Amino acid sequence: DDRVTGNLEKFCPDARILHVDIDPASISKNVKVDVAIVGDVGEVLKGLNGLIEGREQRLEAAALASWWQQIEEWRAQDCLKYNRSSEGIKPQYVVEQLHEVTRGDAFVTSDVGQHQMFAAQYYGFNKPRRWINSGGLGTMGFGLPAAMGVQLAHPGEQVACITGEGSIQMCIQELSTCLQYSLPVKIINLNNGYLGMVRQWQEFFYEKRYASSYMESLPDFVALAESYGHVGIQVKTPEDVRPALEDAFGKYKDRTVFIDFLTEREENVYPMIPAGAGLNEMILV
Repeated sequence: DDRVTGNLEKFCPDARILHVDIDPASISKNVKVDVAIVGDVGEVLKGLNGLIEGREQRLEAAALASWWQQIEEWRAQDCLKYNRSSEGIKPQYVVEQLHEVTRGDAFVTSDVGQHQMFAAQYYGFNKPRRWINSGGLGTMGFGLPAAMGVQLAHPGEQVACITGEGSIQMCIQELSTCLQYSLPVKIINLNNGYLGMVRQWQEFFYEKRYASSYMESLPDFVALAESYGHVGIQVKTPEDVRPALEDAFGKYKDRTVFIDFLTEREENVYPMIPAGAGLNEMILV
């Protein structure tokens, strides 16, 4: 979809494009392709691997040298690097600590926004079907109900919903359902007091004219969680991030836990592609 291609006119203009899709209606839906293959991608790739392995001709390393050099230049910018010495809580750090505390074994859901990107980038998924989000549909409010469904399907597993103070309020009433069915999901609320992705775009492209992106009328999430009969924790300093997570998945492992992390307000997520731009115009830092 356009989340992958960027500006269609700038997508691989000199390439021959092969499109594999199990749904024939999706062929050439966004990008006009040169070769269309309808089938299961796993089976198609096995066939392609067989064709490649059977060829005697191989690309010489020298022919790819300039391309690899370009790739290394992009990598050197290290767009996932962040300031770890900050006095405030970095959302990236919260997700990294979540990965460590759960040993990468949790099912993780998310809503939509910066927190969704941070979750995808910093959790370090290495098992299939552990990352559940609404993708390009952009559905705020998806995270908590999805976490509840995952917990029902996998009652003995760790389940975390990474969300933000905007998205979580779309379906926060489902905390009642969590109590009704004793669902011990852990809600990781990355609370920066903004609709973060909207604010980031307004910072970059609208001269910081912030409108409808700041959240100055938020509830007390700890009191709200407790009013539903759950555990509520607020974290204000980096030093308290890991202990809070350890309590959530340890001492309170059988309870629904809402952790409200007060993160740095204007932390941005990278990389990003400006509206109407191509992949080669990506902002890395």
